[in-house]
Amino acid sequence: MTEERVWSVVELLKTTTAFFVEKKIDEPRLSAELLLGRVLGLQRLQLYLDHERSVMPAELAAFRAACRERMQGRPVQYIAGEAFFYGYRFFVDERVLIPRPETELVLEHAMERLASSGLESAKTPSILDIGTGSGCIAITLALRLPGAQVTAADLSADALEVARRNAEEHGVADRIRFVEADALDTSFPGKVGGPFDLVISNPPYIPEAEWATLQEEVRRYEPRLALVAPEGFEYYRSIVSMSPALLSKGGVLCFELHADGAAGVRSLLGSGFIDVQVTQDYGRLDRALSCIAH
Repeated sequence: MTEERVWSVVELLKTTTAFFVEKKIDEPRLSAELLLGRVLGLQRLQLYLDHERSVMPAELAAFRAACRERMQGRPVQYIAGEAFFYGYRFFVDERVLIPRPETELVLEHAMERLASSGLESAKTPSILDIGTGSGCIAITLALRLPGAQVTAADLSADALEVARRNAEEHGVADRIRFVEADALDTSFPGKVGGPFDLVISNPPYIPEAEWATLQEEVRRYEPRLALVAPEGFEYYRSIVSMSPALLSKGGVLCFELHADGAAGVRSLLGSGFIDVQVTQDYGRLDRALSCIAH
């Protein structure tokens, strides 16, 4: 009986990445790094700092099991239990959406608009994050703006449980108020309070008619509740209609957009807003829309 080969970290990463490339797995190198890091209890950078480390048989078996899950289509972030947003690590599972790089651009856009808004409280703002999910937006804003007081709302109690865990891990739980509330409900302003200097939202904006066209991984694993609205504009419409109660005068409203949603959202704003700006993402698609409460 021959002994099984002993793999080093770097050998295993190289071989697994090549295998994932061959099998056309999305983000092959990231997948290999996150899965091996999860099994070994190491961050991605540590894998390379300790690249000659031997992978023990039990660790190899656990890694192979994780790779099989990835081959079956389960997103690597859910298998590893983590995703990175704006350089910060967040716990994620199937109760919340996986944070996307496009949302980082929305966050940057919102911070830039807030900084240039002229509000006296721009450095110590009150912020409302609608549809907080994993809490990545609310928590990152609390980390980047140490004087901010943040309210994070979501209609999913399960999502709020994940967001609270992330807030505790990042040491900002005392500055974020979590509220279970649906932005389609007229009672929403009374539940979240306000007014706020910044209202930011990545709401459900995928129309029902587009659900079947999404990637299979998204449809099978990510929470439909956080993605889909019947026509795609319901949450934008509701938030805009409630904005007089939610936003302070001169406050910033910032949305993440469906790729072709800018014109539709702009048409909802009416006369209550000025200085509407739209920012594109890496694919040159309209991704963030912001405006100032008049």
